[in-house]
Amino acid sequence: MPISFRSPRPNAAAALLILSGVLFSACGDKPANAGDGPYADLVAEYVPKIEAEMGLPFKSPPKVEKRSRDEVAVFVRKQLESERGKLQIAGQEAVYKLLGMVPDTMQLAVLLQKLLEEQIVGYYDPTTKVLYVVDGAPDMLLKQTVSHELVHALQDQYVKIDSIQGLVDDGDRQVAAQSVLEGQAVFMQMRIDPNAGPMLKMPGGWDRIRDMIRDGSVGMPVFASAPRAVREGLLFPYLGGADFVRRFINVRPEKELLSDLPVSTKQLLNDSAYFSGTAANRDLPVAVTFPAPRTGTVLYSNTFGEFETRLALVQHIKNEELARRAATGVDGDRLAVMNTPQGNALVWASVWDSAVDAADFLDIMADAARRRYELGKPNVAPGSTTRRIEAPATPKRAARLVTLSLEQLDGKPVVIYMDLPAGQAAPIDVARITLNVPATGR
Repeated sequence: MPISFRSPRPNAAAALLILSGVLFSACGDKPANAGDGPYADLVAEYVPKIEAEMGLPFKSPPKVEKRSRDEVAVFVRKQLESERGKLQIAGQEAVYKLLGMVPDTMQLAVLLQKLLEEQIVGYYDPTTKVLYVVDGAPDMLLKQTVSHELVHALQDQYVKIDSIQGLVDDGDRQVAAQSVLEGQAVFMQMRIDPNAGPMLKMPGGWDRIRDMIRDGSVGMPVFASAPRAVREGLLFPYLGGADFVRRFINVRPEKELLSDLPVSTKQLLNDSAYFSGTAANRDLPVAVTFPAPRTGTVLYSNTFGEFETRLALVQHIKNEELARRAATGVDGDRLAVMNTPQGNALVWASVWDSAVDAADFLDIMADAARRRYELGKPNVAPGSTTRRIEAPATPKRAARLVTLSLEQLDGKPVVIYMDLPAGQAAPIDVARITLNVPATGR
């Protein structure tokens, strides 16, 4: 689902985050299609380099236009306030609050507006096919923005960016694809820069650059003060995506990247899930479908995937390695926020590669839930496949009940996580959850 923030998924907004600090200074001959519009010299400089690195030519000349900061802010606001944008943001906010990943008082739409306005320099709009740049942007940021967004303009001529942004009910797949697009643009910035390019070829060079990008983002006060889940969700498409692109071009021609996008963050994060086979026989996610609720209504439903499962775990257990281990075996999932008679409930069903992976997640997610509600760790009978966490009422929160169970559905191990108002019965019949296991997946 990104808060990946994924950009709200007012997804055109994701391209607004230009977080690297390299300065481009190379020069080149002006190509015939550069035109005489704004920043024609920069377009002329970067177009042939981008085409050469990606192995793909522009099918039509890239268009660049200037916009005032106020005009760009209006565009962002419209994305956030669109009907789709409001539904997605409200749903993500509800999920993250129920998992304790953001404060109960946080207004996600307001935070996103501030974040994007803080970072805004330019963006590529796949609807108009135009690269818009804020008039009067500092020279360094101007060059970063033009080079980065030119990559998006070229990508859009080979893969429909607006279609990727429209994957609103499969956030995991959307984040994976969006990460490749953003990661390729970031990694391109590095390669065509005369200073960063040689550094990339040095042992540990990319790791140092990645750390510089992450450290540089702290200099943005709104971003630095945002909840961890929001910060990491915003950074992941750029840094996690660039990591994947770097690994891809080490084994395959880059021109093949856009025609073979990963379909999950599991594929993006694990070489064995993507590079060990063709698109048809890779580790493909299992699709999970919930039955109609027995009580209440579904307010929001989406997928989390490996990346956001990690975020949910590390938020409370505070151990990156443990969270990574516990999330790695996820093989598909679905979660839903449901409005029940006693308040909002969260139902999350995750499918696992093996019973061992599922049991590991059951234990660690239960520990995360206990920590989320500041409860001690109770004794659990050896071999138990259920967990029950009763959170008493506080001055700020009504009583809650968290249950976890390890089930076998359609021959696959599935962990069912529910966070319900105390006294509320399970809003769905777990036995009626259905799985669609890809016939060609592993």
